[in-house]
Amino acid sequence: MFRKALARKRRRDREAAGDIKELNITAMMDIMTIILVFLLKSYSSSSVAMMSSQDITPPASTTTTAPRDTVAVTVTPRSILVGDRKIIDLQNGQIPAKLLAGRLVAPLDVVLKREVKKMHQISDATHKEFSGELSVIGDKKVPYDLLLTILYTAGQNELRKYRFVVLQKNSE
Repeated sequence: MFRKALARKRRRDREAAGDIKELNITAMMDIMTIILVFLLKSYSSSSVAMMSSQDITPPASTTTTAPRDTVAVTVTPRSILVGDRKIIDLQNGQIPAKLLAGRLVAPLDVVLKREVKKMHQISDATHKEFSGELSVIGDKKVPYDLLLTILYTAGQNELRKYRFVVLQKNSE
């Protein structure tokens, strides 16, 4: 009788071993947080951040190419920005002569060197090739000569592939 009772208890213990008795809320919260972060990162429709401003109106295009995550230079009629930091205040839509060394824009050169160094560190850490790409967000009224000067400075800093950011036009 004792053997039968002991065998029944062992069988019940084996069957109960597979049952979940309680939920570990900490592990569940960790999983939900990871899923939330993943969804928020994948929700982004564009990797190029454009600041809303009345100074800048990018040209419209029917392109379907998605923007990439690159160094972004914004050119407005009043200033030049790298990322969201103002680098140069323009005078009458031109770069002040004291900031130019030929076609090279000195303050922009310093900031782009720093950005390229960061991109090299990221590419080394992630084992991905350095792309050398630059996204130019420019107002449609910015003179070509100003864009050429900015692209020259970028080219001197290993940023030799350019992408001009445009607003997507609805094709009807």
